[in-house]
Amino acid sequence: MWSWVLHRISGATIFFFLFVHVLDTALVRVSPQTYNEVIDTYKAPIVGLMELGLVAAVLYHALNGVRVVLIDFWAQGPRYQRLMFWTIAIVWLLVMVPATVVVGIHMAGRFL
Repeated sequence: MWSWVLHRISGATIFFFLFVHVLDTALVRVSPQTYNEVIDTYKAPIVGLMELGLVAAVLYHALNGVRVVLIDFWAQGPRYQRLMFWTIAIVWLLVMVPATVVVGIHMAGRFL
């Protein structure tokens, strides 16, 4: 059940990001000055943490999506769904550790 909840939350988070991204990019045509102001606000530390959250959401959503496809289309999928969940959790963690380091270095570069 928790994988289903996390899948929906990560999907909604990705959708929200894409919506905001389209809106802020559309500002280029309306007012380049306003666009530059909005982009400058993205240099705040909290936005760096939000970027890390976006990476986590996209990675989880993609890995869990593969798990869902395997459960639906592989005859043995339902039998191994718990094992697949823990496998994607471990893969997610193994990828998030270096991703956190990269985003952290990027954030530190903004403020130093």
